[in-house]
Amino acid sequence: MGGGLTGLRAAISLKDAGLDGAVVSKVHPLRSHSVAAQGGMNASLGNVKGEGGTIDSWKNHAYDTIKGSDYLADQDTVELMCREAPRTVIELEHMGNVWSRLENGKIAQRPFGGAGFPRTCYAADRTGHNILHTLYENVLDHEIPIYEEFLVTSLIIEKGHCQGCTALEIRTGDIHGFSSKAVLMASGGFGRIFNRSTNALINTGDGQALSLAAGATLKDMEFVQFHPTTLYGTNILITEGARGEGAILTNKNQERFMEHYAPHSIDLAPRDVVARATEKEIMEGKGFKGGYVHLDLRHLGKEVIIGKLPGIRKIALDFAGIDPVKDPIPVQPGQHYSMGGIDVDITGASKIPGLYAAGECACISVQGANRLGGNSLLETVVFGRLVATKIIEDIRKDKNTNATEKSVQNAIERVRTKINDILQRDGENFFKLRDNLTRIMSDKFGIFREKKNMQEGLDDIKNLQKRIDHTAPKNKEPELNQALVKFLELEGMLILAETVAKSALARRESRGSHYRTDYPARDDVNFLKHTVVDLKDGEMHVSYKPVKLGLFEPEERVY
Repeated sequence: MGGGLTGLRAAISLKDAGLDGAVVSKVHPLRSHSVAAQGGMNASLGNVKGEGGTIDSWKNHAYDTIKGSDYLADQDTVELMCREAPRTVIELEHMGNVWSRLENGKIAQRPFGGAGFPRTCYAADRTGHNILHTLYENVLDHEIPIYEEFLVTSLIIEKGHCQGCTALEIRTGDIHGFSSKAVLMASGGFGRIFNRSTNALINTGDGQALSLAAGATLKDMEFVQFHPTTLYGTNILITEGARGEGAILTNKNQERFMEHYAPHSIDLAPRDVVARATEKEIMEGKGFKGGYVHLDLRHLGKEVIIGKLPGIRKIALDFAGIDPVKDPIPVQPGQHYSMGGIDVDITGASKIPGLYAAGECACISVQGANRLGGNSLLETVVFGRLVATKIIEDIRKDKNTNATEKSVQNAIERVRTKINDILQRDGENFFKLRDNLTRIMSDKFGIFREKKNMQEGLDDIKNLQKRIDHTAPKNKEPELNQALVKFLELEGMLILAETVAKSALARRESRGSHYRTDYPARDDVNFLKHTVVDLKDGEMHVSYKPVKLGLFEPEERVY
C-alpha cells in the first residue's frame, strides 16, 4: 500500500524473488510524496573528508543519528540502516539514478544539520524526484501490476492474520478486494493533520489509521518534526541543502540568530533546534510582520544557486516572486515529518502476522524523537528492501496465508454498505471539521506544547469525532468522488490526531521535537522509552516499551 520509494523498492525485491506482488496507490506513483524530497540521502562514503582530513564511517553516521534522535532511536535499527547506507546509494546508481558528482567523478556529498561529516549524497535539490523516477522505471521494467488511484479502505484480518485489503477505485466508485499472504504498509506520513505543512495533500496517515483499527499498535506519535525553512505563505519546503551549501538565517535586525542558540553548528544544528529558535525569534517580535525570518543565499553567488539549488530558485520565483540570487527568501517553520507510526520490529513486522510496515508510515525507530535531514530517503529505500526480504522469508516458510474468497467478499460488502450510508445521508459540510482539526493541531500541538492547551485541544478533537457522523459529502455520485475520498481520509485523521494528543500529554518531558514549556528538561529516568498506543473497544490506551540502547550511552545533546 503506497507507490512511493518504500513501496516501489519492496515490490522490486518481491518480483526478483519470484513472488507475485502489486502496488496499490491512491495516486499515480510519480505523484507520491517521495517526489518532493529535495535534500539528499545520507551514507558514509567518505567522498568529502571532514575536519582535519578525517574520513566518515558508519559508526559516525550512527552516532549522529542517535544523538540527533535525542537517544530515543533503537540503536540496533540505526546500526543496520547506517551499515546498509553506502550499499544503498551505489545500488540506486546501478539502477539508473543520477547523482551529482565531484570534480573527481565521485558522488557529491554535502553537509546537513546535526552531522559531523559531509555525508548527504544528492541530485542537485531534486533527489527524491530522481530516485522515485528511477525506481518507477524499474517497476515498469519488472512488469509489476500497479493499481493507481485506488484508496485502501480496510484490512482483511482473519484468525488474527492480515490476509489482504479492500480498496475504493476512485475513477469508478467500485470496491475491490485483494487476497494476499502479506500487506506492506508504505503509505507515508500524516502531516496534513496540521494546517502549516510541507506535506502533499495526500499525506493523511491512511496506513496508520487502518492498521490501528485492525489491531496493530502505533508508536511515538507525539514526535512530529517541524522544518525551520518552509516558504512563507505556502509552506513549500526550502531544503536544508540550502544551508548545507552555506545559506544563513537572519531576523528582521539582520542578525544571524542561530549563533545564540547553537554556537558550534549555527545554521546546521538539527531541525528541532533550528525550528524552536526560529519560532522563538518570531514570538519575541524579531521576525518580520506576518511571522517569518529570512533565509539568505545571496552570498553563495548565482553560479552555485543555479547549479546546486535550481529547484529552490524556481520555487522562490514561482511562488513568492523572489529571485534568491538577488533577495533573501521569507521562511517560517512548518510541519514536515512524522517520526512516529506503525509499531514494527527491526524486520518491519507488526504485532499482526502478515502485516508489515516501512518508511515514514512505520516506526521501526531509526529516527527517535527527531530525524536528521538525509535520513528519511535512506530509511525508505533501505527498509523497503529489507522488509521485503522478511516478507519473502515468511511466505517461503508458509507462515502467511491468503484470505478466502468468502472473507474478501464479506469485507467488500462491509465497505460498500458503509460508503452507501455515507453518500445517502445529509449533514453539515465536513470540510469545516477538517479545517478546525488542522488549526487545533497547529495551535495546540505545535513546536511549543503545554498541558492546559493540549488538554483543550484533545477535548476539541473528541468533539470533532462525534460531529463527523453528522456530516457528509455533498457529491452523492460514486464515480470520481474526491469529496468522498477526503471524507474517508478525515475519519482516519481524527483518530490519528487523538493518538498524537494523548501521547504528547502523557510524555511529561522535552525530548527532540516534543518540547513542553511546563516540562522543559529531558527526563531519562522516567521517559527514556517509547510511547505505544492501542485501540480497544473504541478507546485509546497509552503504554510504554523500552528503548534499545547499544554502542552509545545517552548524554547531554549539545550543538
